[in-house]
Amino acid sequence: MVLPITGLIIGLLIGICFPITVPVEYAKFMSVALLASLDSVFGGLRAGIEEKFDNTVFITGFFMNALLAAGLVYIGDRLGIDLYYVALLAFGLRIFQNLAIIRRYLLKK
Repeated sequence: MVLPITGLIIGLLIGICFPITVPVEYAKFMSVALLASLDSVFGGLRAGIEEKFDNTVFITGFFMNALLAAGLVYIGDRLGIDLYYVALLAFGLRIFQNLAIIRRYLLKK
């Protein structure tokens, strides 16, 4: 439970201290990779609350989700299809599902 929160805080501090501008060409890739990473973070929080957190699953899921999402956007970009909408929808739904489960768990406590 501590690892996802610590990683989120460190990431926010790095983002605040070292502002980086992303070229417009990479905006699709970065937005989908960021959403995929947030999905992993909220999944890690959910697993921590349910006492099922596994560090290896979290770290591999974090990077694999981001790479897979960026790869999907790249393939769609090469084919001329906006596949990033699919990734945004899928990861957005998963984030809201994880948040709903976390909220229900905290309300029952």
